[in-house]
Amino acid sequence: MNKRIALFPGSFDPFTKGHEDIVLRGLHIFDEIIVGIGHNSNKKRYFPLEVMQHLIENTFEAYPQISTITYDDLTANIARQLGARFLLRGLRNTTDFEYENSISQVNRHVYEEVETVFLITSPHLAPISSTIIRELHKYGHNVDEFLPYKLSESTILA
Repeated sequence: MNKRIALFPGSFDPFTKGHEDIVLRGLHIFDEIIVGIGHNSNKKRYFPLEVMQHLIENTFEAYPQISTITYDDLTANIARQLGARFLLRGLRNTTDFEYENSISQVNRHVYEEVETVFLITSPHLAPISSTIIRELHKYGHNVDEFLPYKLSESTILA
């Protein structure tokens, strides 16, 4: 039987409890999940890529079937290179669905064998977004309740 490998792509700036929830629930479906932190040339990161990768790795250190990578390429190309036949994505609302549906069609065009699997965000985590967390953090609000790790002074880049 082939191993069911999923790539969970995103900018994860920062990686939230909502993201963690999707990954952990995804373990019921997939044998291996690779959290892929993509580089988006159109966005300037708030939290350094290397710091976020380290925080995500620490979050899942008890789960050998979860790994973390960074990449600067089309998500579909990376999935193909990794042997991942699935892309895992979370949906908070219909706006997310509209955006993710378009992206999934393009990924399918680039890598015909890839399937995008959507998980609906757990209701208590649906209001959490990386954008809101960055804004709160930027203006000095403690955001630890929204994150699966604690932020230290070294992660502040604003």
